[in-house]
Amino acid sequence: MIGCRDATKQLTSMGVADARAGLAAGQFTSVDLTQAFLQRIERVDGSLHAFLRTTPTTALAAAAEADRARADGDNRPLLGVPLAIKDVLMTKGIETTAGSRILEGFVPPYSATAVEKLEAAGAILLGKTNTDEFAMGSSTENSGYGPTRNPWDLERVPGGSSGGSAAAVAADEAPAALGTDTGGSVRQPAALCGVVGLKPSYGRVSRYGLIAYGSSLDQIGPITKTVADAALLLEVMAGADQRDSTTMPVDVPNFSAALNRDIAGLRVGIPHEYFVEGIQAEVEESVRSAIEQLADLGAEIVPIHLPNTELALPVYYLVVTAEASANLARFDGIRYGLSVDGETIFDHFRQTRGAGFGPEVKRRIMLGTYALSAGFYDAYYLKAQQVRTLIKQDFDSAFAEVDVIVSPTSPTTAFRIGEKVDDPLAMILTDIFTTSANLAGLCGISIPCGFDAGGLPIGLQLLGPSLGEEKILQAAYAYEQSTEWRLRRPEL
Repeated sequence: MIGCRDATKQLTSMGVADARAGLAAGQFTSVDLTQAFLQRIERVDGSLHAFLRTTPTTALAAAAEADRARADGDNRPLLGVPLAIKDVLMTKGIETTAGSRILEGFVPPYSATAVEKLEAAGAILLGKTNTDEFAMGSSTENSGYGPTRNPWDLERVPGGSSGGSAAAVAADEAPAALGTDTGGSVRQPAALCGVVGLKPSYGRVSRYGLIAYGSSLDQIGPITKTVADAALLLEVMAGADQRDSTTMPVDVPNFSAALNRDIAGLRVGIPHEYFVEGIQAEVEESVRSAIEQLADLGAEIVPIHLPNTELALPVYYLVVTAEASANLARFDGIRYGLSVDGETIFDHFRQTRGAGFGPEVKRRIMLGTYALSAGFYDAYYLKAQQVRTLIKQDFDSAFAEVDVIVSPTSPTTAFRIGEKVDDPLAMILTDIFTTSANLAGLCGISIPCGFDAGGLPIGLQLLGPSLGEEKILQAAYAYEQSTEWRLRRPEL
């Protein structure tokens, strides 16, 4: 006879596809599944701090309704499947803080479009996951509510800023979660936690209801246990939205149908500039082994050059901090969130923002304000946008020759908590392989491709052109299915 804890473990080990199949076959109910994940969170999240808050009452009520709907013949694609949501995405009636004390207690009156679409497809909301404050960070150490820990090693970071979502999926606290990616914040934590992270093309998924960080860079993407699960969630979330004018008015492909296509003849570009000094040796070895595996599967390996790669990080940090400076001006203590009284209106602003924002957010606001200030706009922000165009042109030229581009996701495996927190430049360098995709509006995915000597996961990044998700999913799935990295799970 299977014990209660064993039964719970079997349920929480499932990804989205397995959960859907089990629900459809009547092997368990949505209430069973949702309760199992809530119990798992209660048991292990004290060590991880992947969640900022859970929603057990509404989740179990929605699960019971999903079971009734299924009995009546409802077959929506995510009916009864529990998911977690990064806390920078609005959720109607559920506190949303963006990991910041300045929004503590804020309960939005509406949900993000991506969340609405998931719930319309039948998904159950388990709760909100931890994040670097306003998604500003690469380690989830900048949260106003304390850091999240990596389930593979509790002394190490899970990556960021979607570290809570990545840790929750890796630790079997949720079958999948939503994250956001401004400069790698879906892909990098997915790599460091040994799961799959998909950044859609800019404009593929509506940003309506996302608390903005860098509006020309932000994208919402799924973090999952498998490539197939990522494809399914993208199908549900993608599409034009009249509330977000940057969404592209194009049909949403059947991404799942692309997965089983043969990759024989697929042209895989290997950029010389992405294999540079400073990469952890085990990371480079695993990624080069993965490239050989893609070749064995029939892909054509093509050396390429992206000559402006070294400019991507400085360009990114000028553009994103400038946009952050403008976006975060709305948090002034007048309309919502924290409010600290001052003698004058300007003193009120200073007191509120000084008390509510953490040090990393303040640093980025100051950098961005400086770059936009009179006398410096042309020298910094405008110049950065011009070089951004050159970076995009590099990728346009490369994708004329290849179908996908392969690189490491992160130059190292997960580093220790506190190791880089006082060295902003060292922290910035963790995004060296991911920021270019956001500057150029590309799509990208990170999948597990190995482990280092300490048992920490290594991620393989596949990039595609704008609206090229089918190709990167096709290649990622072929590699994933030919290896067993996805089967390994941390033991908490």
